[in-house]
Amino acid sequence: MNRKTGKDFRSPHFINRELGQLEFNQRVLAQAENASIPILERLRYLCIVSSNLDEFFEIRVAGLKEQINLKSVAAGPDGMDARQTLKQVREQVHRLIERQYRLLNSNILPVLDMHGIRFLRRVSWNEAQRAWIKNFFLGEVMPVLTPIGLDPSHPFPRVLNKSLNFAVELVGKDAFGRNSAKAIVQAPRVLPRTILLPPEISGCAHGFVFLSSILHAHVGELFGGMEVLSCHQFRVTRNSNLFVDEEEVKNLRISLQGELPQRHFGNAVRLEVTDNCSPQVATYLLQQFELGQDDLYRVDGPVNLVRLIGIPDQVARDDLKFPAFTPGIPSDLLKKGADMFKVIRKNDVLLHHPFQSFKPVIDLIQQAAADPSVVAIKQTVYRTGVDSELMEALVTAAKHGKEVTVVVELLARFDEEANINWASRLEEVGAHVVYGVVGHKTHAKMLMVVRREDGKLRRYVHLGTGNYHPRTARLYTDFGLFTSNEQMCADVNEVFTQLTGLGKANKLNYLWQSPFSLHSQIMRAIQNENKLAKAGKRAHIIAKMNALLEPEIIRALYEASQAGVKVDLIVRGVCALRPGVPGLSENIRVRSIIGRFLEHTRIFYFRNNLAHNVYLSSADWMDRNFFRRVEVCFPVLDKKLKKRVIDEGLKAYMRDNFQAWEMDSDGHYRAKTPGRYVLKCAQSSLLQQLAEAAAPAKMV
Repeated sequence: MNRKTGKDFRSPHFINRELGQLEFNQRVLAQAENASIPILERLRYLCIVSSNLDEFFEIRVAGLKEQINLKSVAAGPDGMDARQTLKQVREQVHRLIERQYRLLNSNILPVLDMHGIRFLRRVSWNEAQRAWIKNFFLGEVMPVLTPIGLDPSHPFPRVLNKSLNFAVELVGKDAFGRNSAKAIVQAPRVLPRTILLPPEISGCAHGFVFLSSILHAHVGELFGGMEVLSCHQFRVTRNSNLFVDEEEVKNLRISLQGELPQRHFGNAVRLEVTDNCSPQVATYLLQQFELGQDDLYRVDGPVNLVRLIGIPDQVARDDLKFPAFTPGIPSDLLKKGADMFKVIRKNDVLLHHPFQSFKPVIDLIQQAAADPSVVAIKQTVYRTGVDSELMEALVTAAKHGKEVTVVVELLARFDEEANINWASRLEEVGAHVVYGVVGHKTHAKMLMVVRREDGKLRRYVHLGTGNYHPRTARLYTDFGLFTSNEQMCADVNEVFTQLTGLGKANKLNYLWQSPFSLHSQIMRAIQNENKLAKAGKRAHIIAKMNALLEPEIIRALYEASQAGVKVDLIVRGVCALRPGVPGLSENIRVRSIIGRFLEHTRIFYFRNNLAHNVYLSSADWMDRNFFRRVEVCFPVLDKKLKKRVIDEGLKAYMRDNFQAWEMDSDGHYRAKTPGRYVLKCAQSSLLQQLAEAAAPAKMV
């Protein structure tokens, strides 16, 4: 619904968000199916699909179920209500899971086996393996297990979200004369889900056995004198949305700390069992979790493939992984001990992660912490990780007497606990810690250092499209900009003032900001291209982001297309816009890049009558980013750096014919192929161009 006109945007011209997310996971799974990708990386992609599906059920499916329980009949922009969406989601997920496990069993595991990486099945254990595994069970597993027999005094236990459990059917009487026929065994999370056997026992270089196989083989040891009739592994996924009424709480951090433990015990939304689980046991479990048959998902293998994601790190086979590389560093910063402030004063500096190192960002804060001329440091924190050099540098700066102000977003999903811990540590050393604005997540990526130079204060700023997280900076593509431009720095200071203080939002010089101006400025830029096209001038929009969902923006892009504006969209995840519809969007092309690195950059280009305006942002084009978050979008002013963003961040991806997927008007994607053209892979070419490769980068 248009917030200004009240016009209803619901129509078949919009693609359903949940179904679009599942389309994205189809593309990720295609990476696992790609035989040209190293086998251990294919296994990793397979696990990423499972991890994505976990969050999809915890958040998106849980939300749909809540709407259904509240008897909501409201339809989304695509015209589908929650019940219709959930029905299609279930159908697609069943197909996706079947495809995933078929790939695991018929291809991934056999290829790993060929390379001496084996997962030993119970039926094939030899005598030495059985003996080693029994000793392991008795010494390492059994002491930490707590089997729970189900009877009137032992009701069905509270099962943790996404934990591994076993439903055991028994016959006979125990030591107290009880003859309960059912028991539950919960596998503690401290136990690894895959166990590496010694090579002399496994008979290969890397022989693994699943914890589930060990428990299946020895579950009888837990129920002495009773006969085990069956043992079935299962896993329940729960609603992981946090319910904190930000308008009612007096202390958000304390309220959140009280709510976090309950995330493990939210309402069940999915039950996973193995395909050999009997209908009686499956029905019994569904009843315990208050789920229906439609919520049951049978799998042909382990119920939690996510736990296999650590296998590549346990196997020392570089030939079966992506080639190693060392992120490059801009020439101005190459000199050991380079003065970050001197470099930034001279010119703006652009970093393109992961092809270029995140270290200069850490260097800036570490130098600021030690520099007696620095008087203040301000930073936003959304995701930064449990162990972070950057956060340690902020702690050091506060200990050295700097005015350190950190805006910590406590509601960064699944990072809440880490952020609470950092907030506590920073407060202990005297830093000012604030939690942003009630009702608006602080998602902007900003860092500002204030330094006294020649008797006056000067500001230095870093703005980014990604999180201040050194580990993900090696896995996600993002841009970061250092600048000492006075007006840009004044804008950043104004946003920090809004976040930490009170008062009306002042007009900014360069930055576009959510929830105040970003949406209207993007709309204005699109409409300007529309106007130029109608005047007979060449008009072009290129936008790269993670998701495109906001209806008014989509409608504006449709209108621009009809006016003759060429629109190129590079959307990694879900895109609700339908390209190539005659009379509506024939001038719009949508592509998605799925490669070695997670595409995370947000870049907005408007030709603007040869002005070639380029903006970088922390925001996707979604309702939440425009209206319920604090985001910033900043221009790249330096001509050389602007060209770099266009060339590296946009043109390279538009030319890609190896990792690109083109979207059809029906919302489905087809993989681009080189055909008779030269193979072009954006990520590989950027690695060769910007990073220091330890080995020639493969075209993957």
